[in-house]
Amino acid sequence: MPATLSQKPQWKFTLGYLVWFALMIWFFRTAFSPSQPREVSYSDFLAEVGAGHLADVRITEGQLIGTLKKDQLKQEKGKPPVNPQIECDRIPGLDAGPLVQELQAQHVDISGKVPTQSIWGGVLISWGPILLLIAIYVVAMRRLQKSGGGPLSFGRNKAKIHDQSDRFDTKFSDVAGVEEAKAELQEIIDFLKTPEKYQKLGGRIPKGVLLVGPPGTGKTLLARAVAGESGVPFFSISGSEFVEMFVGVGASRVRDLFEQAKQRAPCIIFIDELDAIGKSRASGHGLFSNEEREQTLNQLLVEMDGFDSSKAVIIMAATNTPEVLDPALLRPGRFDRQVVLERPDMKEREAILKVHARKLPVAPGVNLESVAAETPGMVGADLANIVNEAALNAARRNAGQIEMRDFDQAVDRVTLGFEKKGRLIGPDEKERVAYHEVGHTLVALSVPNADPVKRVSIIPRSIGALGHTLQLPGRDRYLQTEPELEDRIAVLLGGRGAEETVFNGVVSTGASDDLARASEMARQMVTRFGMSSQMGAMTYGIPHESRYLNTPFEAEEKNYSERTAEQIDTEARDIIDRQHERVKSILASRRADLDLVAAALLKKETLEHDELEKLLAEHKPDPIAPARP
Repeated sequence: MPATLSQKPQWKFTLGYLVWFALMIWFFRTAFSPSQPREVSYSDFLAEVGAGHLADVRITEGQLIGTLKKDQLKQEKGKPPVNPQIECDRIPGLDAGPLVQELQAQHVDISGKVPTQSIWGGVLISWGPILLLIAIYVVAMRRLQKSGGGPLSFGRNKAKIHDQSDRFDTKFSDVAGVEEAKAELQEIIDFLKTPEKYQKLGGRIPKGVLLVGPPGTGKTLLARAVAGESGVPFFSISGSEFVEMFVGVGASRVRDLFEQAKQRAPCIIFIDELDAIGKSRASGHGLFSNEEREQTLNQLLVEMDGFDSSKAVIIMAATNTPEVLDPALLRPGRFDRQVVLERPDMKEREAILKVHARKLPVAPGVNLESVAAETPGMVGADLANIVNEAALNAARRNAGQIEMRDFDQAVDRVTLGFEKKGRLIGPDEKERVAYHEVGHTLVALSVPNADPVKRVSIIPRSIGALGHTLQLPGRDRYLQTEPELEDRIAVLLGGRGAEETVFNGVVSTGASDDLARASEMARQMVTRFGMSSQMGAMTYGIPHESRYLNTPFEAEEKNYSERTAEQIDTEARDIIDRQHERVKSILASRRADLDLVAAALLKKETLEHDELEKLLAEHKPDPIAPARP
């Protein structure tokens, strides 16, 4: 059974064994090799003999080897010990008789035997390094095979297997906000628990279930919950883990994965990020084809067709971009069922927050419904992050419980970034920012279809904003009318209108983002929503965009003439101009309120909803109707 790959880098593993190998060779050479005598000249050797410093002498055919007496071995402090043996080469043709007589007169032991090393020492010196190298190779290959990285394991799958001994504790109770998806998957769980009930009636459970939705909606978590509810082995692997630099490895890993799944049936195979190997083959022809990925996809299609559904092997996969998948993957008999996980609504967000906060010390006064109302458009991962940030905020205060202010700060930190109170802004710029934000606020309070204003602030944030006006919708909206879109454009233009009203038409760069969003909204009204009497009830342009991934590189195919493009520009400009004049009219009529709220904002830097209502209680006019052409 393949295990999870070790996280240790391969080069560190190899380098460590090479160092160990070198140290062991040095040990064998120093431990079992005899020490070599110091070489001296023949005259120095005779001088040592004449001085009576030698204890014994060995005479060979080519050398004279002597051992100094112990009293001659004086070691100086800080220096290595003196070698007790000296040697010199014999002079050819020189008679050794006089030297032997002198040695005998000094009672020096004389021998002619050449020293030999032990048999085991010679064996270790000769064969030790080779045996050590073989041992290192065997150990290294075993470790690589266990970690799935051996040279024979390229074709083995890298799936993480969770069975009865290592199963998921995740249940459906841990997954909130996807009740429809859980109902769809309940049938899968029932089949895995009691497959005979369906087989008796000849029923065929769907072979594959594709989980589709934006990032962070809980696709992987839901797959783990299915494994936890059914109690069967769970094979988890990412689509990118199939593909390697060697052609054919991905297909081999697919075969190995399905073979192991059949042996462990009933079980679940979960492939995360399926689009890594399941992209349409039609888009890969020409210079940008990927033969390895296509072979992996072909093998996956063959395996999904080849195994019997009665084996109770369920294939689950997750993707954020279903539109790029090959049509062969989505036909009946493969991924029969698609379970869509959309962004949660307000009630579902509240349920998700409760799941993440149930194990935390939350204060009794915390209203998670209010937190859910402040987080429109957020998915489960975002909400989990907010709960974690709230816990960190409470920890910074050394508090024992998480209070509502911690959640409010967490929402602001996630959506707006952290406050940068240390940024020094000049009084002129600060005044302009205050009037800009109050312009947004007053227009939002004046038009009938704007979202309620919760807070206005001129404290800079890390995302680059010098201030913000926070509006919270009272409910989730799935449709927007033309008057509602016009009111949103008016609120976006409120900051620019306030600068023009107060500073005699002199504007700044602070409204750049507002103008970009308003312009895009006006263009969408003309080209996508048919809200232009001149252009008619038609759409213009073919957008090339993902349903779930909002990337900044979304392109649009142009299917209209240059004359039509000019008309689109004119209509979008007319929408912006009408709302701009409307905003200036609103702010001119509420100039006293504009100065009043701006002065309070400069003093306190942040005004909440209740403070705004109290300030405007005596000046609040009736809502102004939307301007019509």
